[in-house]
Amino acid sequence: MKLLAGNANQPLASSIADYLDVPLTRAQVRRFADNEIFATIDENVRGEDVFIIQSTSAPANDHLMELLICMDALRRASARRITAVLPYFGYARQDRKTGGRTPISAKLVANLVTTAGADRVLTMELHAGQIQGFFDIPTDNLFITNTMEQDIRRNYKTDDLMIVSPDVGGVVRARALANRLGADLAIVDKRRERAGESEVMNIIGDVSGRACILFDDIVDSAGTLCNAAEAMMNKGAASVSAYVAHGVMSGRAFDRVDASALKELVVSNSIDHGDKFSKSSKVRCVSVAPLIGEAIRRIANEESVSKLFD
Repeated sequence: MKLLAGNANQPLASSIADYLDVPLTRAQVRRFADNEIFATIDENVRGEDVFIIQSTSAPANDHLMELLICMDALRRASARRITAVLPYFGYARQDRKTGGRTPISAKLVANLVTTAGADRVLTMELHAGQIQGFFDIPTDNLFITNTMEQDIRRNYKTDDLMIVSPDVGGVVRARALANRLGADLAIVDKRRERAGESEVMNIIGDVSGRACILFDDIVDSAGTLCNAAEAMMNKGAASVSAYVAHGVMSGRAFDRVDASALKELVVSNSIDHGDKFSKSSKVRCVSVAPLIGEAIRRIANEESVSKLFD
């Protein structure tokens, strides 16, 4: 097995390598003067089972091109199998036509990854399950529910919890966590006027006196979470926290969360934000390195990945 890391999330790649007790493959990914990306693999990978770890987070286009170019280099170096490990799959929110003459960018990215030489894909908490079908190669989608459940049990009393879905589309995800914790479920009914903006309209479920935990797959500008937290506090909630798989946290998201009614926001380290986590008073990070590392080990040993979620 060989592990190769792009520049998108070196800390996570190093943690995965530590979990597997496998050193990261020596490689260089750099830019020419005109910002064209160049990659070279500094170790022999002929006949090897190579996992390239690269989130396609901001700057999404640069990180995506790094991934494609590294896979092309591995393919031309005669790697036996190339697995694209995408802790965060960018462009996942563009998974359907939302109007006339609009793209399905998630399908385009899937085609690019396949054409560049990936033999299989390992990702985590896809925005929509059907994106797995966009790939014509084996694709494993990991779920973060177990990781978040363990953190919640360590930090919250489970007898008065209320798990909350921030929208109707996330009910299945929130219900899975609520069932594992033996908690009740509530839903936020919201109206989104335009992309990046949302308005909370109603809370479905009695949150009065409950410790509420919003559970979602992506937090971008954090507007929805902050509005939902304020609405639930107005309905008498004892406290409102949020657990989210991918902390995109664009723009002033960190400041918005710090100034909101949220008790805390817990995200995974699928996206690297440097020292912003330590500077925030409310945003906390949990590691998914053991989850991804174990999935990589099982794939390399031809073992079941789905048993991770039994």
